[in-house]
Amino acid sequence: MNTISIIGAGIGGLTLGNVLKQHQYDFTIYESAPEIKPVGAGIMMAVNAMQIFDKLGLKEKIEKAGNKIHRIIITDESLKTISKTEIKELEALYNSCNVAIHRAELQKILAENLTPDSIQLNHPLQKIKKEENYILNFENGTEIESQIVFGADGIKSSVRNQIMKTGIIRDSEQKCWRGLVDFDLPEKHHQEAVELWGKGKRFGFVKISDKKVYWYACINEKSFGRYLKIEDIFYDFDPLVLKIIGATRHENIICNPISDLAPIPQWYSENLCLIGDAAHATTPNMGQGACQAIEDAYIIGKLLEDHQDFKAIFKKFQSTRRKKVDYIVSTSRTIGKVSQWEKGNSLRNFLLGLIPESINQKMAKRIIELEM
Repeated sequence: MNTISIIGAGIGGLTLGNVLKQHQYDFTIYESAPEIKPVGAGIMMAVNAMQIFDKLGLKEKIEKAGNKIHRIIITDESLKTISKTEIKELEALYNSCNVAIHRAELQKILAENLTPDSIQLNHPLQKIKKEENYILNFENGTEIESQIVFGADGIKSSVRNQIMKTGIIRDSEQKCWRGLVDFDLPEKHHQEAVELWGKGKRFGFVKISDKKVYWYACINEKSFGRYLKIEDIFYDFDPLVLKIIGATRHENIICNPISDLAPIPQWYSENLCLIGDAAHATTPNMGQGACQAIEDAYIIGKLLEDHQDFKAIFKKFQSTRRKKVDYIVSTSRTIGKVSQWEKGNSLRNFLLGLIPESINQKMAKRIIELEM
């Protein structure tokens, strides 16, 4: 019998494994895929996540594998700056900086810090039921009994659907292409994340290593559903955008709808707890989806320092995390809508440009400050 089972070897599940290892708990992570492979191309690890990786002894490895980002820029279609958030003061305060990295590189670093037998691949969860303990049935025929279960299995969580019987996935009516390309960005963009806002569409890019650039292109489906090529949609953006898209091979582009999870009343049930997207999936507009899963793992680790009763830990975990997570889900959803307005863009850009950088800094601090 397992003491602790984690369902899902995404960034949240792997970080939780690293936290439990640090606290000398036995656990097994069950992953549906036959291998841990990259999904979503690139990702930004914000200062909150990097502080936690520092505590796990992984910060330098992640910084070395990725690219440090010192500012976040929002521009119009012509790359004219609307808003800028400098991170350097916050970097000094928290001794960490934003790191843009290939998702696969990050997962590899997290997985390699665990013992190989603690991750069981090719284990899609078929059924979970509560008896005296939890009985986990996998599609490969394996049956496991476990005292403690963590659902780290994403927005479509099988653990949540079967045990909590709750969770409404909300479609934002936007879709997003994500791409990865070998591209020489102008040097001025090497340490910044840039997002261009247009009418009903936006485009972002960031350097994630010496050679590679990660980019994304988001649209309102109702307005651009008839277009087959991304280049046709972003024809009126700065030429750099079209060069980045044009240099990307088709097989290095993925496309997904953007969605989130309507807030659910409870993230835990007895000795079972949801973390990350399974509990509180957010739209990607604040770059905090994976970062919040990492924070979940960190808070569970902090609570383990003072408690051994997992039921008490899970209750305290939700009460500690709820306010911040609800704020991020709600704010990210609003940013997604405002950033893709189809009318009044000039007024929006003007008003956004009036917000002092000190306010942007304050918002950034609220997001990256750890709660314990």
